[in-house]
Amino acid sequence: MHDNERSPLDSPEPDGHSRREVLRNAGAAGAAGLGLVALGSSVPAQAAEASGAGGSGAAEATTAAAPARQGDTMIGVPFERRSTVRVGIVGLGNRGGSMIDLFLAIPGVQVVAVCDPVKDKTAKAAAKVTAAGQPAPATYVKGDHDFENLCKRGDIDFVYVATPWDWHFEMAKTAMLNGKHVGVECPVSLQLDQLWELVDLSERTRRHCMQLENCCYGRNEMRVLRMAHAGKFGELLHGAGAYNHDLRGLMFDPDYYEGPWRRLWHTRLRGDLYPNHGFGPVANYMDINRGDRVTHISSFGTPALGLAEYREEHMPKGDPSWKETYIESDRTISLVQTAKGRVIRLEHDVSTPHPYSRINQLGGTKGVFEDYPARIYIEPDHTNDAWGDFAKYADWDHWLWKEHANPPGGHGGMDYIMVFRLMQTMRLGLVPDFDVYDAVTWTSPVPLSHLSIKAKGAPQQIPDFTRGGWRKARGGVNSEKPSET
Repeated sequence: MHDNERSPLDSPEPDGHSRREVLRNAGAAGAAGLGLVALGSSVPAQAAEASGAGGSGAAEATTAAAPARQGDTMIGVPFERRSTVRVGIVGLGNRGGSMIDLFLAIPGVQVVAVCDPVKDKTAKAAAKVTAAGQPAPATYVKGDHDFENLCKRGDIDFVYVATPWDWHFEMAKTAMLNGKHVGVECPVSLQLDQLWELVDLSERTRRHCMQLENCCYGRNEMRVLRMAHAGKFGELLHGAGAYNHDLRGLMFDPDYYEGPWRRLWHTRLRGDLYPNHGFGPVANYMDINRGDRVTHISSFGTPALGLAEYREEHMPKGDPSWKETYIESDRTISLVQTAKGRVIRLEHDVSTPHPYSRINQLGGTKGVFEDYPARIYIEPDHTNDAWGDFAKYADWDHWLWKEHANPPGGHGGMDYIMVFRLMQTMRLGLVPDFDVYDAVTWTSPVPLSHLSIKAKGAPQQIPDFTRGGWRKARGGVNSEKPSET
């Protein structure tokens, strides 16, 4: 669930220092400059400054009308049917280096090319491909932008991006401009104007751009999804999702993230840096972009203390991290409103000690489900204020989990289920389970929560990235098993 690849920021500049070193040295000074204007819509600097930290100005700064559509909607657009899906993988660190195993495990998928500036990682990935009985893939290792050459190939159908966040937008854009469908690890981008650009590019190029949100394919999440759509929770009222995961040790580990790229985002933003894992499943339960849509977000953040305290206790005084000033709230709490009046609570906390939780809650007029640990209370099954055993609802498992009861790979098998289903939709020429509108909606809390916190919780309008297409009910992750013929 982490993009822990080597960042292109490590590559040397003409003066011999890597761009990562330049960023590290400028971390504190750059935090303010990457604030309201850079992360909001294309708002003039004067307007952003005038809005200040309070009042309604900051809220209004993100509510510009949707840009003119450059192509037809991508809602309901199927993939082209193909017997073999040819894949190019960009980023081969912890995430990409393990996900390649899943692509290779699925029949009808060929890994054609791999790319990473670290030659050893690319060589290991190429060896996995040949060990799986496939032809040796092309390798791209010549610096930061060699991914552009991978995307230009004529024998690739799908580009998978598993790199540091800084590069997600540029790589997704390049893939689509070169006629490739693209799937990106979370988040798809961190700026509102870039989210709109991805929508426009997908519509103009007729290529799908997907946020590869693996938690949408978790067993519990898919079971709750089916139950919700069958009315077991009654009329849906509220939900909650989170990324509460103590990452302090990993963020200060120079080997795990191969540098401070993830930690540096804590010097730039105050909002929810990683909303997708919690937001995606709840959005599916509520048919967001499929009959309902999210309209506003209000966010609040605690002081930023956790990373500095951890550094004080664990890092030597000469460590470069001592030049960093952290502004990211230790815990961000956001309330999201939908057009139908429902409420979604999102949380983010990666810098304080606590057990892992995505919360994963759904409530309606007939009951509620809560995860971590999984428990359920719905009428008429449960009474006397006693939680019920969620394991007894296994009959509601999605067909993917019934067909793949013990899937390989990490995160309890959800990664495999996600890749299998995506590759299946591409082979059979089906509509993908989610699209660019879901990708940008699930990521929009990143810039908007930052703006809301700066404006003391003032609501920020969430754009209608579908440009009205959300009003029509349509399918999604709660799919029917397709015929292979």
